[in-house]
Amino acid sequence: MNSSYILGAGCYVPESVVTNDDLSRIVDTSDEWITTRTGIKERHLSQGEKTYEMGVKAVKRALENAKINPEDLDMIICATITPDEFMPATACRIQSDIGAKNAAAFDISAACSGLVFGITIASQFVKTGMYKNICVVGAETLSKVTNWEDRGTCVLFGDGAGAVIVGEKRDENSMEIIAESMISNGDKADILTLEAVPFGNMLKKRPDKMPDFYMAMDGQEVFKFAVKVITDQIKKVTEKANLKVEDISFIVPHQANVRIIETAAKMLSLPNEKFFVNLHKYGNTSSASVGIAFSELLESGKIKKGDNLVMTGFGGGMSAGAILLKA
Repeated sequence: MNSSYILGAGCYVPESVVTNDDLSRIVDTSDEWITTRTGIKERHLSQGEKTYEMGVKAVKRALENAKINPEDLDMIICATITPDEFMPATACRIQSDIGAKNAAAFDISAACSGLVFGITIASQFVKTGMYKNICVVGAETLSKVTNWEDRGTCVLFGDGAGAVIVGEKRDENSMEIIAESMISNGDKADILTLEAVPFGNMLKKRPDKMPDFYMAMDGQEVFKFAVKVITDQIKKVTEKANLKVEDISFIVPHQANVRIIETAAKMLSLPNEKFFVNLHKYGNTSSASVGIAFSELLESGKIKKGDNLVMTGFGGGMSAGAILLKA
């Protein structure tokens, strides 16, 4: 069995920034209310830029950082819950745009766990020797499925894309994937949902009133699930790697709510400083979240050779996963 590595990463967010004060002009909220409850100060929103277009920009940056040419990609996996269309896959749009003519391309849907699930899938293809270079991208235009009249949810979400290249080791900057974990709990599926097109055909008429295509969630239940699953998944991959939690140098969590991250840190007896947080700038970008944060951590220069890192995501499904890397 071969080893698999992350060779590079890249991210992209739209130019338009919406602050908490901007939101207070359209719903009954305030900068203080949002910041104290979520840690979010602003988010970037598309002004018509498509999900695949944001994905393309993140992928190009990841390829550049990994020193990989598009035609050298064997596969593109796109994690998204906000595709531009049901068919073709967002990954196929990305493949065409970047000129990755030799790559198989498909989408996965695991909500905010999407990038972690995608990297885990890609890692298996590399470990078995079937493929050498795989791009995994999380891209979301959550603003189009956000109810901008609901202050409980509209303050949370933003748009963007994050991408990583998974493959065989290329140089000393390659980060080995040491351990992976994925779980799902469909019994809790209804605490975080996004409706699709309702059923209708020649035998059964569609409802006269179409549903609102907005995300809906039970915030308290999501919080409880997230805190438990983050700690469980981090422990699981560290145990698989024969490490202790205190051996982890950095944790890159899904950027949903600073209270979730701080509570998880407390439960793991880890300082908050070990958790890389950038949600104050971007809000919750679902499957793009971990990729954007990981890319920024790499660019920060804080990672040293030999450091252990964990990427962890949790979200709709309900789903969760973690990956342990060694720099």
